[in-house]
Amino acid sequence: QAQLVESGGGLVQPGGSLKLSCTASGVDFSRFIMTWVRQAPGKGLDWISTIGPAGGSITYADSVKGRFTISRDNAKNTLYLQMNNLKPEDTAVYWCAKGSRTTWYGRGQGTQVTVSS
Repeated sequence: QAQLVESGGGLVQPGGSLKLSCTASGVDFSRFIMTWVRQAPGKGLDWISTIGPAGGSITYADSVKGRFTISRDNAKNTLYLQMNNLKPEDTAVYWCAKGSRTTWYGRGQGTQVTVSS
């Protein structure tokens, strides 16, 4: 059974950093385009970033470009999101999912990121 498990969230001060991980099991991870999405309190789901199966074809939402870095380690079946210079508006639940920016699916349980002083 395919499963994605996110981790690495937490409470961080503005300007701080966090690195999220998403570990896949029961799926041939290296075949999939992977995506990060988030949902801030009281708002809809927002696409953040997508990476191709081999680690190329990376795209970012304008809101995180230059601050967030997506990467993957196919040998470890793991997707990452390095988040730097975090802002209060980055507060959200973050999910990884299989698929592209417009067609993603199978997200995990999510990890909470709170940016607050």
